[in-house]
Amino acid sequence: MRVLVAGAGPTGLTLGIDLARRGVEVRIVDKALAFFDGSRGDGIQPRTLEVFDDLGVLEAVLKEGAPPAAIRVHLDGRPAGERRMVDLREPRPDVPYPNPWVLGQSQLEAILRARLAELGVRVELGTGLVGLEQDGERVTARLSTGETDRADYLVGADGGASLVRKAIGVAFPGTTDETFRVLVADVTAPDLDPALGHWFAAPGDPASGVVMTPLPGTGTFQFATVLGSGDDASLESMQAVLDRFSAGVRLTGHGWSTVWRPNVRLAERYRAGRVFLAGDAAHVHPPTGGQGMNTGVQDAYSLGWRLAAERDLDRYETERRAVAARVLGVSTELLNRYAEGREDAYRRGEESFGLDITYRDPEATGRLVSGDRAPDAPVHDAAGAPVRLFDLFRGPHSTRLVFGAAAPAGEPHTYSVLRPGAPVPPADSGVAPCVVDTDGHAHTAYAAAPGDSVLVRPDGYLA
Repeated sequence: MRVLVAGAGPTGLTLGIDLARRGVEVRIVDKALAFFDGSRGDGIQPRTLEVFDDLGVLEAVLKEGAPPAAIRVHLDGRPAGERRMVDLREPRPDVPYPNPWVLGQSQLEAILRARLAELGVRVELGTGLVGLEQDGERVTARLSTGETDRADYLVGADGGASLVRKAIGVAFPGTTDETFRVLVADVTAPDLDPALGHWFAAPGDPASGVVMTPLPGTGTFQFATVLGSGDDASLESMQAVLDRFSAGVRLTGHGWSTVWRPNVRLAERYRAGRVFLAGDAAHVHPPTGGQGMNTGVQDAYSLGWRLAAERDLDRYETERRAVAARVLGVSTELLNRYAEGREDAYRRGEESFGLDITYRDPEATGRLVSGDRAPDAPVHDAAGAPVRLFDLFRGPHSTRLVFGAAAPAGEPHTYSVLRPGAPVPPADSGVAPCVVDTDGHAHTAYAAAPGDSVLVRPDGYLA
């Protein structure tokens, strides 16, 4: 099988990694002439960290990034306390990565490209899609280099202005508000403590002003402010906005910048024949809540195993479009708070973490219900070595867990999860590998009774 991916942002790169590790031939092309250099989507949510754990990039992400910094509030240039966008949580047996993580998008993309290269795939820049046709067996893509490429499937991960989406005639309904503009830019500010974020505002309107959050490993801050009618994206204009609220803080340079307008859209379909949409090509979000990039990564993670197995492809749209609709609601509500000048505009709750996503049938009942995220838990193997359920799930396979009973040998990636203190059958006993539920956390997380069995899909959800 061969898959062509248009777009080399986090969505396209995640899909490329997932396909390549499954032995699928994948080609990733991008019309850009150089790799993106900027922060853009710099917030990585807990569920996305779990995806990166499975894909083998989590160690690098944690090394290069940092937890969200506390925000120091400055009113009329004077310190007025500190606050956090999220309350940091301690890891739990079922949730090993409970907090968001901050890493500039260009840094994340470099990590994903390095992992992709380990799997033998490199991104082709300066190679844009200019047209496509498909029949019942293949997709024919016309590229800006003049070549024609035929693949079994094509995935459009080519952003909000997606040529792929337009080529397959999928509508992209939603709204764009041209009256509300937010400047986001990467800036250097040597006067500010880089270990903290900074919020500059007026006492009577604390939700307005300028927010500057540090970008780990770069010595820069992400600068965000609502633009007035005479403001633009120049360094001089940013300095002038900052001077309205700060006491002599200097901006000495800036890199990537954008003027963002509320643009909330959701594709009517995610699939047309052998062509699929993922990431911003399928849904665009307000930046509030840090959802766009994360939702795209999880689209790719949901699609990769289906393409490789060529099964359940229709469920990709059913499952992921419903998630995107919900996420659009969350991020739009946060945007409304911001636009209204509410003081809770910068607060984030667990609804943005991605840990409560479910694909369950709303009519389903029972203790173990298909469609929820499969929790982690500490266990130990027959030799007594510590293992996590996530270690058993890691990789391109599905995993079956049988609780409190020995499972017959023969089905790959099947494990018996025994109660604490239960004897472990010898390796030659004709049963599946056994792990012992160290402190009972696995049985609790899965609400499992003796003999219960669950199948965990390759994307970490109950089948």
